[in-house]
Amino acid sequence: MRALIQRVTEAEVKVDGRSTGRIGQGLLVLVCAMQGDPDDAPAKLAARVAKLRIFRDAAEKMNLSVSDIQGAVLVVSQFTLAADTRTGNRPGFSSAAPPDRGNALYLAFAEELRKLGLPVETGEFGADMKVSLVNDGPVTIWMDTTDRA
Repeated sequence: MRALIQRVTEAEVKVDGRSTGRIGQGLLVLVCAMQGDPDDAPAKLAARVAKLRIFRDAAEKMNLSVSDIQGAVLVVSQFTLAADTRTGNRPGFSSAAPPDRGNALYLAFAEELRKLGLPVETGEFGADMKVSLVNDGPVTIWMDTTDRA
């Protein structure tokens, strides 16, 4: 699974003008299930995201996790993170998981974060979503479950 993680002071996702998820301080996680992702990928990614120390401590160093600050997570599915831009001008997305599998892994990722005690809001898989955020820092981190053994 791939994730683009943004430290935010607030974030919201809307579908057809209706808010499906809104958080204050925490993380906006754009997530994409990839072809061949194993069943344990959501749990592994959730554990890494929950422990990622990108919030400032009293000394202004990035030493705290979203769990440490009692923040929330807004999870939004984004298959375009699978974009292959190596050739041509139009990205290819064939490395993304098929929709049924992608949705299952996306929902499992959100549930795994909840199991870790984090408040989680979500977008709507496959919908045309409008995402707004205030990126804090800005801090934006790329994470891929295949990058780690």
